[in-house]
Amino acid sequence: MSVIKATDADFESALRSHSKTVVKYFADWCGSCKLIAPKFRRFSDDERFAGVQFLEVNAEENELARKLAGVNNLPFFAVFKGDQLVEGAATNKEEAIISMIENLN
Repeated sequence: MSVIKATDADFESALRSHSKTVVKYFADWCGSCKLIAPKFRRFSDDERFAGVQFLEVNAEENELARKLAGVNNLPFFAVFKGDQLVEGAATNKEEAIISMIENLN
């Protein structure tokens, strides 16, 4: 599965369309966000996460999506079951992101 760019206009419907979703919140100026981006794309192709939807949201341009996850720093990752937030964390640690995704099961 690939990473899908989401905006406020389609964020909630994207969450409702899948039972499990991980969201990466980023900003264009964020160096750590740029560094983690290739790893996040690799996670989306990882067979272990075949049933998980991967979204990315520009936190500066999408206030609604940002508030739904309680984004307080960047990069920020949030996992949802349906449209319900399960967990969110500001991190650039690969292990922490994998753990969040694995906890969706």
